Amino acid sequence: MNAPSAPLPGPLHRRTVLAGLLGMAATAPLGLARAAAPAGTAGWASADEATQTRLLDRVTWGNTAQGAQALPPQGVAAYLAAQLCPPPATLPRAAQAQIDAMAITRTPLPELAARMEAQHQAAKAQPTEDGRKAALKAWQQDMRALQQEAAERFVLRALYSPTQLREKMTWFWMNHFSVFAGKGHLRVLVGDYEERAIRPHALGRFRDLLGATVRHPAMLHYLDNARNAAGRINENYARELMELHTLGVDGGYSQQDVQELARVLTGVGIARQPDSDEHPRMKPALRRHYVRDGLFEFNPQRHDWDPKTLLGQPLRAEGLAEVDEALDRLARAPATARFITRKIALFLVGDKPPPALLQTLARTFERTDGDIAAVLEALFSAPEFRASLGQRFRDPVHYVLASLRLAHGDAVLPGAEPALSWLQRLAEPLYGRATPDGYPLDAAAWAGSGQMSTRFEIARAIGAGVATVPVPTPREKEMRMAEQSASQRTPPPLAQSAYVRALQPTWSAATRNALAQAASPREWNLLFLASPEFMHG
Repeated sequence: MNAPSAPLPGPLHRRTVLAGLLGMAATAPLGLARAAAPAGTAGWASADEATQTRLLDRVTWGNTAQGAQALPPQGVAAYLAAQLCPPPATLPRAAQAQIDAMAITRTPLPELAARMEAQHQAAKAQPTEDGRKAALKAWQQDMRALQQEAAERFVLRALYSPTQLREKMTWFWMNHFSVFAGKGHLRVLVGDYEERAIRPHALGRFRDLLGATVRHPAMLHYLDNARNAAGRINENYARELMELHTLGVDGGYSQQDVQELARVLTGVGIARQPDSDEHPRMKPALRRHYVRDGLFEFNPQRHDWDPKTLLGQPLRAEGLAEVDEALDRLARAPATARFITRKIALFLVGDKPPPALLQTLARTFERTDGDIAAVLEALFSAPEFRASLGQRFRDPVHYVLASLRLAHGDAVLPGAEPALSWLQRLAEPLYGRATPDGYPLDAAAWAGSGQMSTRFEIARAIGAGVATVPVPTPREKEMRMAEQSASQRTPPPLAQSAYVRALQPTWSAATRNALAQAASPREWNLLFLASPEFMHG
């Protein structure tokens, strides 16, 4: 596996080899699918090392250089069981120290939001135009810094947390219940949204997860429900709640159902003064229905109290309990089971999950009342899942994180700036999807020629060890740093890793030929990270 010392025959041949790899990278590699194993996670015990290595690629953010050797002595079944029901995770000290130093860690959301709002108001109140511009610029920079902290915290956990499946499903649900940090004041909210609404429920019950998103100010602000009130109905959130979050576009609901759900959601909004003991003025009969929890508020004065019918059945509860009744109905609808489990299969299996697998997952979702871990256990036990290993094209987030985990393992990087810069260039920045549908999960969305060219540049930087220093976001500065630093850094020894040794028998002849012509370990790393086999997991 040592990289050969002989140079490539010449620049023209070198370009031909690289172009060939890029052309193949977006096409599923051949020969990686294996015969189906018996159902049940216990069947993984008989899997060979290459299959176990591919399994880890799929259920984590990517293997470290250890590959399947990182599995516990108890084997794959025990590993999967621990991932499905993980204990509290302990990060490496250097990674946790970075998280502990963040403002989003040290400051409760209501206090942080109030501080940023006061800064905003003070900036607007500056007596001169130049003063206002300078103060607003400083406020905007501070807001962007909060979003940056949330993104860096996610990357640190994705790279170093031992509870990899929870981190992976946190991204999945953040993408499913997507919010765009660039809207309004969402930058101050997005970190708490991920931390308190999504992450605790990523492997729990779907209904709990759904309820947590409905009650979080990030979602209520993003989809305008904070402006939804009796007599001034705003249907934005109700429509996306049915179309994107639960039933799906073909879920059997009508425009009348959207309107009824919008009426249900009236009064669900954001508290203007969360730290105040004073409640909004309202009729005595409504006071018992008032709810405030941090920045969340249910204001009964803004709620539509007339009778409502949802999905053909009347709603019987009232006030905030009426919202919960509607969520129960949506979460337990058969259409929701089909829609949610199909999306999970798209994420963890591939573009065209087999119908039999989809039926199994939907039945599991219904039988367990939306238990996400149970659905994932059924997925991991399915022969269709095993047959898909090595065939799933990595989207940008998976590609960048998998490359960093393989190249650097447990060696904590001094910052997440390079990863975030690369995700920006690959058009999948964290919290950056402007529309509420989330980033696409299909391979075609990420397999264009521009994507492949950018991935090649990222592979060159990571393969040379340049990710160990902060990387400026402009492309010219990034590549200049890569070129200047490469000769001064020791490239990670990927060719000698257990991960590479385990997967070598599955490589195509074209990939073997390209790697055999690498002139140095640095070039070998580049070619491997740009290969079709690594682009798929």
